[in-house]
Order: sequence, then C-alpha cells, then structure tokens
Amino acid sequence: MKYYVGIDLGGTNISAGVVNENYEIISKATTKTNCPRPAEEIASDMAKVAIESVEKANLTMDQIEWIGIGTPGIANAATGVIEYSNNLGFKDVPMVKYIQKEIDKPVYIENDANAAAYGEFVAGAARNTQNAVCITLGTGVGGGIIIDSKIYSGSNSAGAELGHTVIEVDGPQCTCGRKGCFEVFSSATGLIRMTKEAMEEDKESIMWKLSTERNNKVTARTSFDAMRAGDKTAAKVVDKYIKYLACGIANMINIFQPDVLCIGGGVCNEGDPLLLPVRKLVSEMVYTKNSDKNTKIVIAELGNDAGIIGAAFLGNAAAK
Repeated sequence: MKYYVGIDLGGTNISAGVVNENYEIISKATTKTNCPRPAEEIASDMAKVAIESVEKANLTMDQIEWIGIGTPGIANAATGVIEYSNNLGFKDVPMVKYIQKEIDKPVYIENDANAAAYGEFVAGAARNTQNAVCITLGTGVGGGIIIDSKIYSGSNSAGAELGHTVIEVDGPQCTCGRKGCFEVFSSATGLIRMTKEAMEEDKESIMWKLSTERNNKVTARTSFDAMRAGDKTAAKVVDKYIKYLACGIANMINIFQPDVLCIGGGVCNEGDPLLLPVRKLVSEMVYTKNSDKNTKIVIAELGNDAGIIGAAFLGNAAAK
C-alpha cells in the first residue's frame, strides 16, 4: 500500500491528512493558521501537522511517497512558489523549499480550489471523466478546471478564477475590484446579502423570526428554510439566487463543455431544492441544449476532504 500526505492550507486552519492509494484518508491533524505572521512560521507548522498526521496513522515519513499542498492564491506548481495570496498575506513565498527544509520528501503545490477539483476528479463526483469543472459556493466562488485529465491553471498559474467572471455589468461591488461578478451573486456571502436586502423590504417575512431564533444571524440557509415554511419573499430570494447560479454555470459549460460540472460548498446541502431548478434553467440556457450529449451537473461528493485528497495526489498530476 502506498501513502501520501495532503495539506490544505487555509486562512483559518492548516489541515493535513494521510491518504492511501485507494483515496481513503486514514488520519488527520490540524492547527490554527494564525494569520498574519511570517510565511516560514506557517510553513514550519505545516510540516509539524504533516508529521503529526503520519504519526497518527502509525506510519513513518519513510513510508510516505510525497507531500502535496493546496493553498489559496496563485501557486506556481513548476517553481513551488506561492506568488500571491491575499488571504495569507503572501507574495513570492518559496513554500516547497520551506517545507523541504524540514521534511526530506518531494513536495508539490497547487491552488486550493484546483486541488479540491482534482480530489473530485480522482475520487469524487468527477471520477471516470476526462474533462470537469468544479465550483465551490463558499465565502467566494472557487473554481477548478480539469482538461484532458490535467489541472488547468493557465500560463501564469492564475487560471480558473471562475467566480470573477461578470454576469451583471455594473452590478454589486466584488472584492476583486470589478462589479457584478458571478461570486457576488452565487457565493454563500452573496446569498446572505440578497437575503438581508429582502428582509429589509419585508419586515413581516418569516426570515426575521428565523434569524432571531439563530442569535440574530442570517445564514445561507435562512431564505431556503423560510421558503419551505411558505414565505413568499424568501421564495423570491431563492429564485433569484438560483437564476444567477444557473447563469454562471451555463457560462462555464458554454466555455468548457466538460463531462461533469460539480458544485460544492455548504449551500449544496440544500440538495434537490437547489439542484433540480438549476439543472432545468441551465438546460434552457446552454448553447448545446439541442445536442445529444450535455454536461452533467452534480453535487460534489468529498466535502471538506476534497482539498486533502486532491493535494495528496498532486504528484500524479505533476507526472501527467
């Protein structure tokens, strides 16, 4: 049996896992990222968490084939440098070099959304395909693209920023500097913003009662839960959200025509109330609506494990 370590470097947590050749995570370890602080300190903690995950698996580092890292931002897989990450405050950080100072193993690095997409490709909702697009609906809209079984990251390692394609010119402001991005509407953050706007317009909405019951918090679930309780204002929020999400997905399908487009992130826990209307709208929007073969739209299968599993198999991706 062969074993690999995948590290998911996030703005809040550093998580590592030992993954076997059957794509099973057999142990995990985690620690706080504690940003902002020097990159070498974060790298040292990444190495410690990797070693801890190996010890928890009752293995030694000699039994590990390699280490893979998924990181926010622009990660140059060829040089091992994180060229830029606004979430971590990194610029031109030689992360592979830092890790190899502490662990004498091959180390591979990739953008975290690309790593998660690769995880779904090798072991999740996009397995047994050649071409796949994965989007994650979280704080933003993350994207990962697999073309001919390879991770696509563009000429400058910054490809697949799918959330920063504009679907409404001069729409709401996005954190990237543009207006009306896919991310502004289809992220969990965007759904919460639209929910709050609707609540202000309808003070009688059930959404107010739900937020009060949840410590005055409005979440990505608020509008869906209120819709199920019969709230018409909430139903309009959900319809609006689904319309924008379907528009963005149709754009991705028209560009890439993947075998599968998988959607991940907490919003996807809604299941069929989200997926079925999205599929219907997309089927009406895509250029290939009259074709015999069309992209399958599915929910991602690996959840938070996608990043670790995908990172663990970056050595295979590098060999292709």
